[in-house]
Amino acid sequence: MRSHYCGQLNESLIDQEVTLCGWVHRRRDHGGVIFLDMRDRDGVAQVVVDPDTAEAFATADRARSEYVLRIRGRIRLRPEGTQNPNMPTGMIEVLAKDVEVLNTAATPPFQLDEHGKVGEEVRLKYRYVDLRRPEMIEKLRLRSRITHSVRAYLEGEGFLDIETPILTRATPEGARDYLVPSRTHEGHFFALPQSPQLFKQLLMVSGFDRYYQIAKCFRDEDLRADRQPEFTQIDIEASFIEERDIMGITETMVRQLFQDVLDVALPEFPRMPYSEAMQRYGSDKPDLRIPLELVDVDDLMQSVDFKVFSGPAKADDGRVAALKVSSGAKLSRKEIDDYTKFVGIYGAKGLAWIKVNERAKGLDGLQSPIVKFMEGVIEELLDRVGAEDGDIVFFGADKARVVNEALGALRVKLGEDLDLYTADWAPLWVVDFPMFEADDNGRLAALHHPFTAPSCAPEALKASPATALSRAYDMVLNGTELGGGSIRIHDQEMQRVVFDVLGIGKEEAEEKFGFLLDALKFGAPPHGGLAFGLDRLVMLMTGSRTIRDVIAFPKTQSAADLMTDAPGEVSKEQLRDLHIRLRPKAKPESAGE
Repeated sequence: MRSHYCGQLNESLIDQEVTLCGWVHRRRDHGGVIFLDMRDRDGVAQVVVDPDTAEAFATADRARSEYVLRIRGRIRLRPEGTQNPNMPTGMIEVLAKDVEVLNTAATPPFQLDEHGKVGEEVRLKYRYVDLRRPEMIEKLRLRSRITHSVRAYLEGEGFLDIETPILTRATPEGARDYLVPSRTHEGHFFALPQSPQLFKQLLMVSGFDRYYQIAKCFRDEDLRADRQPEFTQIDIEASFIEERDIMGITETMVRQLFQDVLDVALPEFPRMPYSEAMQRYGSDKPDLRIPLELVDVDDLMQSVDFKVFSGPAKADDGRVAALKVSSGAKLSRKEIDDYTKFVGIYGAKGLAWIKVNERAKGLDGLQSPIVKFMEGVIEELLDRVGAEDGDIVFFGADKARVVNEALGALRVKLGEDLDLYTADWAPLWVVDFPMFEADDNGRLAALHHPFTAPSCAPEALKASPATALSRAYDMVLNGTELGGGSIRIHDQEMQRVVFDVLGIGKEEAEEKFGFLLDALKFGAPPHGGLAFGLDRLVMLMTGSRTIRDVIAFPKTQSAADLMTDAPGEVSKEQLRDLHIRLRPKAKPESAGE
């Protein structure tokens, strides 16, 4: 129905006849001449309708915003003084001969160029209108280019695109499963996959050697800006490899992707052990663009007469750390109070600080409610953090986990608030993760998943599981985990030892993972892989603040779809087919009861 997209028109087509199809972006009536800005997925073109073409003019006169039109006309240069060199089609216009209304449109819930004035809920309810915005079209176009580049690279490296099941069985992978009741097997449930983890390992046992999939995954967990109940992974697995192999393959893929799509040459991907990342940045996904680091001062605080510091400094699981901010003494008391409230979100009971106004004056040159407790260690403390006049030093003192989370988050917030970024892109590999972590009851749990291979032999793992490291690795970019993976366990004995450490008995292991354990008996090769969060990757590459802006039809933070009104109720007949009976809703108690 069309000869060109609106955004394709340029000076090379002058005097040619074109046919356009699209939506009325804007309509203007200038002294009897009607101007229509026609919009499609490629851009906007200006159409001029003269009264000389009476029928076309009458049709254009009744056209309104978001009407769907087909226009036939001739390309010509815009008159001198009306050209717009900042617009791709700004040098030309279409002189219309025929204007046809393909469909009318009700008044849209918001004007596309005024979307910022409406809430996100309105945009999500009318997502099909929101997606007409050029910004949204460009984000989804870039998403398509990203998946195309990834597919081309992986297939060039010998990877096969193989689908894995969506209806599978529930397995413990760190989040709640979405369950699907079975009609044909009463009382039994499928689960939607949190990842293709077990199936891709089975493909390695099957001998496919190199697998990838752009896979839908599902997790019923609390949501935030970079989480959705259904999300997309670039899932990659290979056999007969070690860490350096899969890390090299995927790092090259990401480098090529940024070069192809954004024309950006990413800097070198340094490698950092997990322990170093936590010590220096309080996070296993540090944003290296921010030149702020945590400095341990436990040894200095053990002797101070200030239990808020000395207590954690002496505790086995405690930590006292300092965070120096250059030129930060200019922060107001209100700003410091706001940061105190902010770290409280992460469990911190407070935020101690020292402003270094004039260090040469000793204690008199420092401003802080805690300086009186620091007299014996203040000079060594300031030397250790490298404090100079005009700086501020923040402190965290608590259990190490609380200090890391609170100061790690404060570091990122200060970087954003004070615009401390030193680069556009800062990639990183985080390696040497602990194999296990202790839960609230002191029991060991897998830090990643129970199929991650440890870096030690089974005997060493049995002897000291709490200190064992895994063969896991995460790719981090600008403080966001882009992807994570590991070398997997392919040996039955090692898998049994890991299950023993986790307290998973033989019967439970057979119940939950029997099909994988059986497969390991039949010649499983050494293998490993990595999964990227496609939505997070697109979010970063488009400069978006949330993955909802790079998913065509996302859910809200309460896991609801406002457009389709999902989740919704189903009929009694459907419930009966699934052998499900709903409990009656509890009646609210009256005020007198």
